[in-house]
Amino acid sequence: MLNVEWRGIPTKYLMDMAKPRGSYVMAVGIDGYTTNLPLNALLEETTIIAYAMNGKILPREHGFPLRLVVPSRYGWKSAKYLSELIVMDSNEPGYWELLGYHDNGDPWLEERFSEGEPVTMRRRVRIVR
Repeated sequence: MLNVEWRGIPTKYLMDMAKPRGSYVMAVGIDGYTTNLPLNALLEETTIIAYAMNGKILPREHGFPLRLVVPSRYGWKSAKYLSELIVMDSNEPGYWELLGYHDNGDPWLEERFSEGEPVTMRRRVRIVR
């Protein structure tokens, strides 16, 4: 989104504190949305977990209460309604990646779609007790 002023916690700060072991991260929204990222995308200075937008608490339609904002990637990598970041040893596709979108999603490299055929969609179900 252009001309937006985000306020949030730098993910690099959180990753430095957590010292994760793994090379990939799955961002998960409370609505079940998932998107995968290389861990180094969360170590970039501009990547944040946003709680405010344009000087106000993040509106619901833009991801309240938290939104992962990854300016170096296409918008589908900036997960709304963020509930968790799962560090993984191996790469696993998220929602749009399962449908053929590129794993990395770098707009400067025009990484919109994967080279191969889209993978058949499978529904992730998670039971929380």
